[in-house]
Amino acid sequence: MNKLVLIAGGSTLLYACLAWTMGVWPGIELSKIPAGPGVVPLTALQSQGREVYVASGCSYCHTQQVRPLDEDKVFGRPSAPGDFAYQTPELLGSERTGPDLTNIGARQPSSVWQYIHLYNPRAVVPDSIMPSFNWMFDVVEQVPAGATAVPLPKKYAPVYGVVMPTRRAEALIAYLAALKQPALSTAAEPGGELSTAATISANTPSSDGNDASRGNALYTANCSACHQASGEGLPGAFPPLKGNDVINDDDPTTHIRAVLRGVHDTRVGGVVYSSAMPPFAATLNDAEIAAIIDYERSSWGNHGKAVVAAQVATERANSK
Repeated sequence: MNKLVLIAGGSTLLYACLAWTMGVWPGIELSKIPAGPGVVPLTALQSQGREVYVASGCSYCHTQQVRPLDEDKVFGRPSAPGDFAYQTPELLGSERTGPDLTNIGARQPSSVWQYIHLYNPRAVVPDSIMPSFNWMFDVVEQVPAGATAVPLPKKYAPVYGVVMPTRRAEALIAYLAALKQPALSTAAEPGGELSTAATISANTPSSDGNDASRGNALYTANCSACHQASGEGLPGAFPPLKGNDVINDDDPTTHIRAVLRGVHDTRVGGVVYSSAMPPFAATLNDAEIAAIIDYERSSWGNHGKAVVAAQVATERANSK
């Protein structure tokens, strides 16, 4: 009997020591880490969205941890302890069946894109294996006053009625929009090294915007999710670049400004696109923006004149 008590007691003590050492004590220490610069608590809606994120199993396929490795640079800067001050328990995840979402609010800030992607991922990413979350939406006959329907491509839209996000979908998208990495250092100088933003440029050779393969790679990483690899955009959601008058204009000023500063409520082919395009001035340097613009102006049958990094630098300076 004494041996049984000794074995059971010893095992329990050993388990308790391991639990304290590996779980409780590290948790106490980590809870003392202050929030990083620019890290703020979630709003009530964003917190609700975080609960939806967990309940929907999003963390099974998506991580929220950027490692200090070259292959992770596309997702953002390496994660820091202060980034998770208001994200307890942390949703780090362990699998990347889908991309890391640490900085998705900055990488893909368009709520229109996020709603379309949530309703049916194949509508914006043809090769996606993510399941459809169309059960988070309602199909109604008319758009309620003051609301906005999800502008689905015809192929993915219901035969009758319009698609409206439920409160659950709104909360989830609000949470994803809140996932932004505050900069830990000053932004890159025009034409200089990259800031901490998520681009693939660190892994691509330098050029003056004349390397087609580099432009293709940068376009794929930063632009194709909305404008599509075909440059045809999504009808009613994101404007086409193929045959776009701005892109084929001999004067590239408007094109350069759009990439540097972003645009919203733009009219293309008589259609107004309300979804906002984010600015890339802080995340791409002059040569990278020139490479993307050249790729867009020479692809899909477009015939716009090429630009060089110096032209981008001039417009960047003019926008200050």
